[in-house]
Amino acid sequence: MNIIREAFENVKNYLQLISVADIIDVLIMTFIIYKVLVLIRKTQAARVLKGIALLVVALAIASLAGLNVINFLLSNTLQLGLIALLVLFQPELRRMLETVGGSGSLAKIIGKGDEDSGDMENVIAQVVSATSTLSQQKIGMLLVFERSIRLDEVVKTGTIVDSAVTSMLIRNIFFPKAALHDGATIIRDGRMLAAGCVLPLTTNNNLSPDLGTRHRAGVGVSEVSDAVVVIVSEETGSVSVAIGGMLKRHLKSDTLAALLRNELMPSEDDDEGKGVKKVIKRIKGKKNEGEN
Repeated sequence: MNIIREAFENVKNYLQLISVADIIDVLIMTFIIYKVLVLIRKTQAARVLKGIALLVVALAIASLAGLNVINFLLSNTLQLGLIALLVLFQPELRRMLETVGGSGSLAKIIGKGDEDSGDMENVIAQVVSATSTLSQQKIGMLLVFERSIRLDEVVKTGTIVDSAVTSMLIRNIFFPKAALHDGATIIRDGRMLAAGCVLPLTTNNNLSPDLGTRHRAGVGVSEVSDAVVVIVSEETGSVSVAIGGMLKRHLKSDTLAALLRNELMPSEDDDEGKGVKKVIKRIKGKKNEGEN
């Protein structure tokens, strides 16, 4: 019993030494570490981290066992680890910085970037209409809704259109014999900015093998930005949406419209718990009401 009491006393003494600043410090570091782990999971960086962890374990074992040569080599290797990490994790670091810098908070404060809900509703309606037609005709489509993270480098690879978004224009762009049908079309601030753009391909090896370059490009750009990507398969006519590196497939027109409204026209009440699951529940609720 005395040992248990002493242990509790020691814990109590340590807790008394903890200040509010220490708690805030720990919480911030925990949040940063969590975000970094989320950012690099399911990427090549995750494998690199596993390799580094093995090196650290090997270094500890070599030090305890008195293996001086191995200890010397591993120690000098880890000293160059920071530079190696900056090189190897360059895509992930860039994505993290773009996410932080393009969060849109400053734009909201100064009033920039607020889009008229009526205009965006019309844009979504035009996109859904074009997507439905192209899906029925099995014509491939790759359409990117740019959000807070700008895709200027992607836009430079295509042709500037700078036009209002209409169903007919989208269908004409992706017509198989059209000059710009082979690339992606970028929509910025409710307007069609550019077409025929080249998107980065995903490095995710867990995607279904039946997905082609169009889907991998859509997932790829959603991994490095907060864009919403609408994809129509040329082989099956299936409609998919890529958000945050995740691909939602086989979407119907009403589900697509609800998903786009939820992602592109979020209200203050929808900030918590928004996402694909909420959209699916909303669609199922409407169906149930219709059946009743």
